[in-house]
Amino acid sequence: MFENHPCFSESARHQTGRVHLPVAAKCNIQCNYCNRKYDCANESRPGVTSVVLNPTQALAYLDTVLKQIENIAVVGIAGPGDPFANPAETVRTMELVHEKYPDKILCLATNGLGLAEYVDKIAALNISHVTVTMNAVNPEIGAQIYAWLRFGSHVYRGIEGAKILLERQTEGIRKLKSYGITVKINTVVIPGINNDHAVDVAQYCRELGADVQNCIPLMHIEGTVFEKRTVPTAEEMTVLRTKTESYLPQMLHCTRCRSDAAGMLGCDNSYEINRLLREASILKPTAERPHVAVASMEGLFVNRHLGEAPSLCVFGKKENKIVLLEQRPTPVPGSGDARWCQLAETFQDCVAILVSGCGQNPQRILEENGLRVLSLEGLISESIPYIFAGKELPKVLMRTPGVCGTGRGCKSAGCSGTGNGCG
Repeated sequence: MFENHPCFSESARHQTGRVHLPVAAKCNIQCNYCNRKYDCANESRPGVTSVVLNPTQALAYLDTVLKQIENIAVVGIAGPGDPFANPAETVRTMELVHEKYPDKILCLATNGLGLAEYVDKIAALNISHVTVTMNAVNPEIGAQIYAWLRFGSHVYRGIEGAKILLERQTEGIRKLKSYGITVKINTVVIPGINNDHAVDVAQYCRELGADVQNCIPLMHIEGTVFEKRTVPTAEEMTVLRTKTESYLPQMLHCTRCRSDAAGMLGCDNSYEINRLLREASILKPTAERPHVAVASMEGLFVNRHLGEAPSLCVFGKKENKIVLLEQRPTPVPGSGDARWCQLAETFQDCVAILVSGCGQNPQRILEENGLRVLSLEGLISESIPYIFAGKELPKVLMRTPGVCGTGRGCKSAGCSGTGNGCG
């Protein structure tokens, strides 16, 4: 059960390594101790990653990591958000890994809010180890730890939100154990809030069938509600673990890994791993998506807002040259989110859409369907060669979706990024 997993076995941590694939960008809970950071190579803690990958990029990255590090036994997803706030990316990544590397141990780390609906899929993919972060089994205590949670189409706060989270975690853990999946409980120990209550968490989770608990001392993380709260001392953690181990075996060697960690526990990512991560994140055409679409008025500039584009220019390669293949119509406005789902289907042969601006909701829907949206400015010939060459786009070409930030009144009037010029 624990033998070869370095996060579950003290002896295995000295023999085998793990790799986390950072594909789960979004989170459905805001914890008062968490500040997720992207493009960060200088902190080593949960919620931090240098890049976010899509499933295809993650598999390609894994291929390169396994050539660099021979003793990787475990492939997991641990953020930087939550796997089941990103179910499409999570499931597809695990499908690809399971198919290509059936000998690897697969694992996930989740807050448990969206877990229950995916347990059948987890079992089918032979994901054998799941970590659930459970910080409270008393909703009054949970209400002090979580700022909000998003479940379905609603946002919940306070005791109501904490009750929903506990119900969902309980259901998810029970389902996992019905399949014989190994369950670890992570409990973040916050002095003055749940430091004594962690024992109740251990007792509750033992009754659910959990296998091990990892009591993690609170960290000082800048920009969080708890950034100035006292952290537990080593002596206090030892006393607490002595109490909790009466109910569950305790993990004592946690190194609080990054969401893109690779190699042995306790070792920072090497320069080479960070380079492989960066290279894997660079957008480039694939066999399934060989083309690039552009929102343009005349076919020369990236100068149209996606919502205002009746058609998109589709570029591809012919005889090793980048050429305009066609002007492809976009779905007509008026159908809400269905329009963007249809657009994703219409342009499923494209790896990206270059636009002058795009709303947050359309961008979310398109990217969840595997179509990257990049907001740029300038000549098409200045940008798409980078994509077809698999090179990182110069930051000078990039812009914030919906706002160019340079014209008079952009920020106050809310420029839509139509490409028609700023007054």
